[in-house]
Amino acid sequence: MKKILLSTIILLTYSYGYEPSVALNTYLLELRTEAKKINPAFNGFNLEEGRKIFFTKKIVDGGEISCVTCHTKNLASNGLNSKTNKIIEPLSPNANKNRLSDIKEMKKWLKRNFNDVYKREGTAVEKGDVLTFISKN
Repeated sequence: MKKILLSTIILLTYSYGYEPSVALNTYLLELRTEAKKINPAFNGFNLEEGRKIFFTKKIVDGGEISCVTCHTKNLASNGLNSKTNKIIEPLSPNANKNRLSDIKEMKKWLKRNFNDVYKREGTAVEKGDVLTFISKN
């Protein structure tokens, strides 16, 4: 098991533009395991699917919303919460070293943001795809 985890961490490190945190690697492994339980043919997260999820607009409470509504198209820039008008620090871990460094925070914000935009919790695959997209920007 330790060899599989170490191999996964090494593989993930080489596939990202920055060195991903242990927390991100651990959470992606958890999501991958969950996805494999649901679909044994699952073979990895997809950056393009993550991009699609991030940019897809939905009608919520009579207005259009997507992840970009608050986080902007440039993940290295500050965003602005459309409800509270609070500044959101950049999502890109290249611009904000604290991003994707805490599993509890990743779980909390993915749950909240999927609910805000999609009115449901994201699947393991969707969460992994979005994290893959964010981590490579």
